[in-house]
Amino acid sequence: MKVVENALLDLCRGLGEDSRKLAILGEGNVSGTVSQTEFLVKASGACLGMMSASDLTLCNAEAILGLLDRKGISDGEVEATLLESRVRPGDRRPSVEAAFHAWLLTVENVSYVGHCHPTAVNQVLCSPRARDFAERRLFPDEVVCCGAASVFVPYTDPGIPLAREIRERTLHFIKQHSYVPRVILLQNHGIISLGATIEAVLSSILMATKAAEIFVGAASLGGPNFMAQKDVDRITSRADEHYRQQQLKLNAG
Repeated sequence: MKVVENALLDLCRGLGEDSRKLAILGEGNVSGTVSQTEFLVKASGACLGMMSASDLTLCNAEAILGLLDRKGISDGEVEATLLESRVRPGDRRPSVEAAFHAWLLTVENVSYVGHCHPTAVNQVLCSPRARDFAERRLFPDEVVCCGAASVFVPYTDPGIPLAREIRERTLHFIKQHSYVPRVILLQNHGIISLGATIEAVLSSILMATKAAEIFVGAASLGGPNFMAQKDVDRITSRADEHYRQQQLKLNAG
């Protein structure tokens, strides 16, 4: 567990670095798989840039996953279940978004998840062009780090409703594209990145943030001018790009 804990604290420092403008105050959360039944997730209200081991809560995944299929569940019942899911009673309350973390960590080759609200990304996600940004690509490195497309989730109430919507749309994406997404974009909310390593998670978020800045600039000049799908497909099939992904720890193994 110590390895996962240290990795998550490194990820928190990367996401919470002030100059990157990815998260402020108590925004954002992270998680990592400890075992088949347990995962670590950021405690509610903790600040990414100032995280310590005591700000990570060890949760029973099955207890939280059970919330996703319960009908008519109240906010009070969710709160009680989140508290009961703590493996160590002295741990702080887990993030309200622990449910989507618990589910995403069940996806193939996903060991870490990061979520934050980058200023640049939210400029786009709070605009009418949000779906375009999720489904199309602007430049090759965006394809390499963020994948050929991202999951787009229309605005949904945080907590269990959002976790259910993320599950549904991610499963649809995997069925449609035959690969696990690197990035999930939440309309009027923020970004989620998932991967086998913390490097993969952080790289996708940083590259998506750069892409959002380029998108906004291109839009101000009458664009953006998206890559053709054949060119996106070419990048995803190139052996040299696969090698670079391995060097950047973007892929499992």
